[in-house]
This record gives sequence, structure tokens and C-alpha cells, in this order.
Amino acid sequence: MRVTASAVSLNVDDVEASASFLKRHFGFTEAMAADGFVSLSRPDVGFNVIYLRTGLKSLKPESLKTRRADGLIVAFVVDDIDAEYARIQAEGVKILTPIETEAWGERYFQVTDANGVIVQLVQWMHTPGQAEGVA
Repeated sequence: MRVTASAVSLNVDDVEASASFLKRHFGFTEAMAADGFVSLSRPDVGFNVIYLRTGLKSLKPESLKTRRADGLIVAFVVDDIDAEYARIQAEGVKILTPIETEAWGERYFQVTDANGVIVQLVQWMHTPGQAEGVA
């Protein structure tokens, strides 16, 4: 198998609200759009983020039409978590989880869009699985 592209597809009530949030605060651009659908990309992310309107007629399987992506976490690893935290605060985005560092080296914070999709920015302070200070 050869994978040529990848995407995560999220069902939300308000496609435009979620798309605008990623475009405005995280630099995504619109790759494709139609009624109830938008695909966003960034060249450095490696996958597209797709929003589908909940209940969209073409959504398959049928059992997922009313399911929502609220509570889902979309994580992006960044180089300077503290700078991103300051930038997001300056843009007036409500912080869901203030910046913190886990024992395993993950320094992160979380925000949420209007549909409840959580965006988490992460910086690894040391290699996962390594004790802090061990090379």
C-alpha cells in the first residue's frame, strides 16, 4: 500500500465556524468546499482537516449522520509552545486548558472551537519515553 494523502474528517453542526477558527488562528487555508463540507490544509501539517455538517445526506455510514466531533482532540506539535500560547492569548482565544507540562515531556495547552472540537498545541520538552535530562 502507498498512501498519497491523509485527512481527519469531523462532523460538526456549524462547518463555517470550525473552518474559520482553524483559518484565523492556526493558518489553515481552504483546499475545497461545497454545501456542508470544507477541507482545510497547511503544507506543514501532513493531513487535511475536513469538516462535514452533521446530518449531511451523503455522510456514510448512516449511523454516523447525527454523531458530532465535540470533545475530539486535534493535536499539532510546534517548536515554541510558549510563543504560541502568548499568540493565542493575544488573539483573544479562550484557553480551555492552560499550558502545563506532563512528566513524560509533553508541554501543551488546549483551546476549543464553537463546535467543541479541541485543538491542542504540543511541544516535546524531551524525547517521549526518555527521562527528563537524559539524552
